[in-house]
Amino acid sequence: MRTVAKLALAFTLFAGASNAFETRFETEADDSLTKALKASSAVLQARQEGVETSEEIIAAVQADYGTLLSLLYREGYYGPVISIKVDGREGADMSLISLPPQIDRVTISVTPGPRFVFGDANVGPLTPGTELPADFTTGEIARAGLVGDASDAAVDAWRQASHAKAEPTSQRVVADHRDKTLDVDIEIDPGPPVTFGTLSFAGRSQVKEQRLERIANFPSGAAYDPDTLTLVSSRLQKTGTFRSITLREAETLNPDGSLDITATLIDERRRRFGFGAEVSSLEGGTLSAYWMHRNITNHADRLRFDGEIAGLGGSTGVDYSLSASYRRPATPSKKTTLVVGTSIEHLDEPDFRSDTGEFTFGVDVESSLISTFSTSIGYRYSDVDDDFGHRIFHHLIFPVEGTRDRRDNTLNPKDGSYFAAEIMPFLGLYGSESGARLFVDGRGYESFGEDDRFTFAARLQLGSIIGADYTEVPPDMLFHSGGGGTVRGQPYQSLGVDVGPLSSGGSSFVGLSTELRSVVRGPISLVGFLDVGGVGTDALPGADAEWHSGAGLGLRYDTGVGPIRFDVAAPVSGSTSDGVQFYIGIGQAF
Repeated sequence: MRTVAKLALAFTLFAGASNAFETRFETEADDSLTKALKASSAVLQARQEGVETSEEIIAAVQADYGTLLSLLYREGYYGPVISIKVDGREGADMSLISLPPQIDRVTISVTPGPRFVFGDANVGPLTPGTELPADFTTGEIARAGLVGDASDAAVDAWRQASHAKAEPTSQRVVADHRDKTLDVDIEIDPGPPVTFGTLSFAGRSQVKEQRLERIANFPSGAAYDPDTLTLVSSRLQKTGTFRSITLREAETLNPDGSLDITATLIDERRRRFGFGAEVSSLEGGTLSAYWMHRNITNHADRLRFDGEIAGLGGSTGVDYSLSASYRRPATPSKKTTLVVGTSIEHLDEPDFRSDTGEFTFGVDVESSLISTFSTSIGYRYSDVDDDFGHRIFHHLIFPVEGTRDRRDNTLNPKDGSYFAAEIMPFLGLYGSESGARLFVDGRGYESFGEDDRFTFAARLQLGSIIGADYTEVPPDMLFHSGGGGTVRGQPYQSLGVDVGPLSSGGSSFVGLSTELRSVVRGPISLVGFLDVGGVGTDALPGADAEWHSGAGLGLRYDTGVGPIRFDVAAPVSGSTSDGVQFYIGIGQAF
């Protein structure tokens, strides 16, 4: 027989108020498990909050038996001993009816016992290609959660294979205390293969049912696929008309083996407005607002107006823009959304001033749950004053845009990637050559460390004007570098290209940004960042380019819907600035 050295850890929290109770926690667990046990204890939480009444203390005591036991099972300990003494009496034996008038001390004692490993770990039958949790295998630590994960993985795989009613029919879990093993045997009933039946609608919506059917594009008669249901929900969600969307499968199959689905919809408020603000020490303040009317004709269509004023109090001049858009889903086909947009914009930039008007007519095309694609045709007018003189441009434009978003969170991503590409061929009708404008934005995120405390984020931006010289296209189509969206620590659009005594935007752009984000405590994080940007006269990004860079530190406060951002940055290289800049906004910089 082995002799195991036992280390008892104890601590006492003394009362700050005269009636507060003391706590003592004793355990033989290692540091990591001890930390988890303490963090989950309702008794210790009650002590920290200054709870004094006997009823609340005993309720916390009795809750801790189940809480601590569940945590130990999740970590693979199936023979623990838990004792919680209340002034010397076992808390589990105390009645909530007759309680002492005062409680002075609670002592929690946890002996986790040995850690178990999986013996037999069986689940089946399985459909080909099923991926069970990697640790659900003989010899691995028998964490209780892995049993449920394995069962869920088997059922999910059958559902992906069109067996909508797959379910576990029996589960045998035996802990052998002699061998310190946990034997698991789960039997799955896959049920028959299923097809989609009909989709019906319930709830409170003013959208006409015929329109709902066209938008949902439900594939009645096709093989059941849970991903299809997610796509149907996404189609309805993207209209922006509904506050709540719930798809519920029928309890039983139809005689022909089909499965009916009910979509319960609740409309959002028809009208909504919102606003935003951002501040930069050099660029000044930016105020934006929008007003939106949903379901304007009871066809899930949407009318939206946006306005923005930028450069308030800054040194770069005041910019403003107004735009309006109309969207009608499932038009002209079931998988496209009609989009009509118009905008006017005034820009007062360091190198130019321009007034621009634009009208576009196009469609958003359904691609996948994480991808978007749109194409349109439009007319663009520009009235420009810059170092090349006063110029007027007329263009016929053909913008095409696509995104692929794998981020885990849009405003505060910790893992995943984002990719966006814009290609806009333009036909010069007056004052301009013909060509195309290309822009690519790629971002990646990777978290690491304990509880993913650290996040490394990187961003690459590439831009190019091809087929036309940069001196013969509108300056707002060209590329600059500097400011919050490109290189922090450098003035807004401070880097362009020099043509003799003249200054202009370039034909190409390269931007690289990196950040290391670290959670300090709770919602507070610190960020270190480095940004590099280059602008050139050649269409190839990076060729014949001038470069500058900036670096700095930032503070983030996570609000739950997105972090409040404060960055301080200074130039590292280049001749476009020698001062310190600061930036305030909502959401991560990228």
